[in-house]
Amino acid sequence: MNFLEMAQDIKQELISIRRDIHMYPELGYEEFRTSKKIKEFLDREGIKYIETAKTGICGIINGNGNKTIGIRADMDALPLKDNKTCEYSSKINGKMHACGHDAHTTILLGVAKILNSIKSELNGNIKLFFEPAEETTGGAKVMIEEGVLQNPNVDKVIGLHVEPDIEVGKIGIKMGVVNASSNPFTIKIKGKGAHGAHPDTGIDPVLIASSVVVVLQNIVSREIPPTDPAVITIGTIHGGTAQNIIPEEVTISGIIRTLRREHRSYVKRRLVEVTEGIVNSMRGKCEIDIEESYPCLYNDDETTKMVVKCASSLIKEENIKMLSNPSMGVESFAYFSMERPSAFYYLGCGNKAKGILNPAHGSLFDIDEECLPIGVAIQCKTAFELLK
Repeated sequence: MNFLEMAQDIKQELISIRRDIHMYPELGYEEFRTSKKIKEFLDREGIKYIETAKTGICGIINGNGNKTIGIRADMDALPLKDNKTCEYSSKINGKMHACGHDAHTTILLGVAKILNSIKSELNGNIKLFFEPAEETTGGAKVMIEEGVLQNPNVDKVIGLHVEPDIEVGKIGIKMGVVNASSNPFTIKIKGKGAHGAHPDTGIDPVLIASSVVVVLQNIVSREIPPTDPAVITIGTIHGGTAQNIIPEEVTISGIIRTLRREHRSYVKRRLVEVTEGIVNSMRGKCEIDIEESYPCLYNDDETTKMVVKCASSLIKEENIKMLSNPSMGVESFAYFSMERPSAFYYLGCGNKAKGILNPAHGSLFDIDEECLPIGVAIQCKTAFELLK
């Protein structure tokens, strides 16, 4: 089965789909037009589907057998102005597909078209996960809660992400942990207001907050092994109304990033202990809220090796880059990886010769569209072989 040839045959259709989605970006849980376009495509191909997670879609291709492979693509864009000058730049002011989700959706539609055309040769079923809101709260979690991994039961899940730092025609993939977990947090520190000239009559929450910001870094530098990455970032500090007034309250917000489950639990606990200890010792009071956001993304060894094997047969072994370091960024595919053996990899979309090298989440981000049929072929080949 020559999946690369089959994908190249529909390249112009893929490019047309991708450009259409790119021109009309939609934010998380607002992907109504995108969802409508996906459903129209699936209807034309005769592929059954259900609606899930508000604007998400789960398609199903029934082959021969009980085994089922899930393939995921995210759909949402970012609240960012598109500063590219090209025929397919965003037509929606302040919104842009700056992370390649338009390409991911297009690739999964290409996969759907090809695998549905050979469904009589599939040794099982294919589920197509079109996920909304990846950039915000993660539609994957809602999709899973609504049962997309059941009826029929999904055995494995694969996913990809375009990457401009990797040249088109290549992929990057890592064994084990791929992305960090995240825990956003808010700390509200309460003191006692006073005149700035008489600090002894008040309890200064600004000073307390300053101490908390500094000492929290000790958790990373002195309590987590230096061989294991972890991050505590303070992103905002708000408090006060004038230069000569000690305010009554200061609010700090930030995020925790860790790569191990045990470190995630440890850092959350220590953040509370350290903050309460400092605040209490300086006569203040505090309220701490730590959110449970994306978990770590883990690549299953067996599934990852299959991706490598299939990709090598399509684009040659020398174009497979085995990544050694995980990313401290987060990825909602992690929710699937926590539920089923999974593999997630990076599809090269950069091309310096064409000037396509701007990073994701930037206003000039673009892809070399030659990556589209390559992504389709690798996903098709991997799913086909996993069903065996």
